[in-house]
Amino acid sequence: MAVPPSAPLPCSPFYLRRQAPCPQCSWGMEEKAAAGAGCREPPGAPRAAAVPCFGISVDQDDILPGALRLIQELRPHWKPEQVRTKRFTDGITNKLVACYVEEDMGDCVLVRVYGERTELLVDRENEVRNFQLLRAHGCAPKLYCTFQNGLCYEYMRGMALGPEHIREPRLFRLIALEMAKIHTIHANGSLPKPTLWHKMHNYFTLVKNEINPSLSADVPTVEVLERELAWLKEHLSQLDSPVVFCHNDLLCKNIIYDSTKGHVRFIDYEYAGYNYQAFDIGNHFNEFAGVNEVDYCRYPGRDTQLQWLSYYLQAQKGMAVTPREVERLYVQVNKFALQPTSVSSRVTFLLRGVRYQWVIALLTDSGLFPGVSLLLGTLGPHPEPVLHHRL
Repeated sequence: MAVPPSAPLPCSPFYLRRQAPCPQCSWGMEEKAAAGAGCREPPGAPRAAAVPCFGISVDQDDILPGALRLIQELRPHWKPEQVRTKRFTDGITNKLVACYVEEDMGDCVLVRVYGERTELLVDRENEVRNFQLLRAHGCAPKLYCTFQNGLCYEYMRGMALGPEHIREPRLFRLIALEMAKIHTIHANGSLPKPTLWHKMHNYFTLVKNEINPSLSADVPTVEVLERELAWLKEHLSQLDSPVVFCHNDLLCKNIIYDSTKGHVRFIDYEYAGYNYQAFDIGNHFNEFAGVNEVDYCRYPGRDTQLQWLSYYLQAQKGMAVTPREVERLYVQVNKFALQPTSVSSRVTFLLRGVRYQWVIALLTDSGLFPGVSLLLGTLGPHPEPVLHHRL
């Protein structure tokens, strides 16, 4: 099996040396077994109190009536005529509206309606467990309730960051500290497995069912992509990156900065779960390039990364760290940082044969294929210049 064309050149310090294929690492074997066994994320804390669940379905195209019905359940003392609403438009697949009565939004309820068919990618029961787990560790807002196609939770004050903000040292220090805090959440005695390969197997299974049979010759087949993923799994699994509780989708808009309290918090836990430490960090570094206007010239340079990783390791270990420790994590992170973009750029060509736009939207919002819809027609079949620029 040839080295994927998206791999870095051998002269790169992050070059993954290719070895003989390992039958134990073949793509999809463990993932199929896990899926057949009803694989679930391991618990991270004792089971939290049950969250109220209302038998209300909110119309995605007209969410205000349903949102106000939920507010009557959650805030019965609010007078309906005094309830104000504010729509948020940053989400890719979900719909979000804020409901409040006070001018300063002191008590504000966010109503989030799941996007169409997102249940194909997201385990909603697991999302609720992750929400409660993060809340128990002071990393998430209050979860008020769930309903048939969404959930309601506490509004988190602050500013959603952009690519220009996460480059600022004073802010990326706070981001590194918060990620370190989340990564220290333990699996309550169990040995967690990384969700990366299981999730990607599920996504490719989904894509297989939506492929237009009349693909051009330069579009990689599903089989080619699966071989490349097997190659990635074989080599990235050998890096010994610790498996920790990860956010897995830390794009800029999922980071809220509260200037009054001087901290950041992460939001949107649809894809949270146990995964490789280096993947979560590398995936975040990819987000420096932006979402609406992707520019990989903004991928953080070596000096920025080393400073970021120093903040992270010091917070995680609670003590000073050596340059060797920082360098080791730096190498791991950049090898994993290749994974989301190299795969997404290859998936780009596959998606040109996909019949339904919702598949593109779901994969874009999944965190494992960042910016797929924006990459369509922009990278071409050989994204080496982008990948080499990063390194």
